[in-house]
Amino acid sequence: MTTTTWYLESTAPSDLVPAREPQAARDVSFVRCGVPSPDFSRFLYESVGRDWQWTDRLAWSRERWRAWVERPGSETWVLYEHGTPAGFAELDAQPEGDVEIAYFGLMPGFLGRGLGGHMLTRTLCRAWDLAERWPDREPTRRVWVHTCTLDGEHALANYRARGLRVYRETAD
Repeated sequence: MTTTTWYLESTAPSDLVPAREPQAARDVSFVRCGVPSPDFSRFLYESVGRDWQWTDRLAWSRERWRAWVERPGSETWVLYEHGTPAGFAELDAQPEGDVEIAYFGLMPGFLGRGLGGHMLTRTLCRAWDLAERWPDREPTRRVWVHTCTLDGEHALANYRARGLRVYRETAD
């Protein structure tokens, strides 16, 4: 089976087309993990990625997870609904002001409820203001992400709806 991968980018905060607030907005929060936790990050990765064939980090040791989450400019943000983790986004500050949305997704049971667009809106805002939290980093000049045909059926549409543009497409 051929897998198509799309690489998308935003080059200005004004590119963002915010999603509507979810119906349960008063019970939804988007919180940065202020204390890097390799165990929590692995839990999020496994829980969200299980249905989407995320396998590249499954063999990582605890020490490799620790090194990853403790890097300056690396951030994990968690979407909570009524205090329950509903999804997460991982930001990776890169050279020259690039910020990658390295991972993004919702937990099983939270799909199809309008949370993905809201979480992506919040993620993009946090990517654009990342340098405010990491003063040694260059201001964000570009936010990018990739998705593929193995991801959720609405992933590409959500990225595009939030104003990200496809700049490359590959097929394997």
